[in-house]
Amino acid sequence: MPDDAVARDTAEADAAFSHPAVTPDATAAYGEHPDQVIDFYEPRIATEAPAPLVVVLHGGAWRAPYDRRHLTPFADFLARRGFAVANVEYRRGSSIPAQGGGPAAGRWPETFDDVAAAFDALPALVADLVPSADIRRTVVTGHSAGGHLALWAAARHVLPTGSPWRIDRPVPFRGVVALAPVADFRVARELGVCSDAPLQLLGGAEKFDERLAHADPAALLPTGIATTVVQGRTDIVVPQAVAEAYADAAAKAGEVVGFTLLEGVGHFPLIDPAADACAVVAEEIAQLAY
Repeated sequence: MPDDAVARDTAEADAAFSHPAVTPDATAAYGEHPDQVIDFYEPRIATEAPAPLVVVLHGGAWRAPYDRRHLTPFADFLARRGFAVANVEYRRGSSIPAQGGGPAAGRWPETFDDVAAAFDALPALVADLVPSADIRRTVVTGHSAGGHLALWAAARHVLPTGSPWRIDRPVPFRGVVALAPVADFRVARELGVCSDAPLQLLGGAEKFDERLAHADPAALLPTGIATTVVQGRTDIVVPQAVAEAYADAAAKAGEVVGFTLLEGVGHFPLIDPAADACAVVAEEIAQLAY
């Protein structure tokens, strides 16, 4: 990897993580584990009509050191744009043996259990805690590993028969905006994305192929739900090739996926409220929500 690309990525990450965490207006549990919680942000702009709801899922390669707090400035940014926001936490990979000397990526099946349970609980929680939100206009977004989970949450109705997370009908989302998502696990594995995080998430090489059909967005198509991928061209964390592979898989399945490619943008500006790329993300969300 060229030194200038690494230096740019580091600078972009430092900028994105430099914003102080923003305290939510409410927090609710959707389960008994401490990580089974959702933070809620009321829209900061008063309107006569209820506000669209944006559900956000944080990234961090499904690893425990990265939690929802780093996405709270992004959640607040969306709230200041007039959206109600739900910031979902989920179990990550600290409680299983580390592979490669660092925290393992994700927990099988707990990571997926949590995302499914969070979305199942969301309508009742929103009705109780965020009366300003219009859950009928829900857009789901996520960054990196969270982008994967956003795409997965929208595809539960096409999971294999017998999957514990399968639902009978499509979720009533207005759409998904996936930000630099880990959207094709085979390509991500070939590229060694996030130090082989997708391989770890699925339990290693022995389980990878078996579990792919239950977890890989590129294998869960078509969904019939409007989907846009936003990708930075200079992203070296989750390279452009991963998003392109997902878009190609969608096309082969007869589904058109929007693809917004941002020049001179890496991985982290997509969630940095001070970056122009973040405003582009908000526009993509608005196009689906309104």
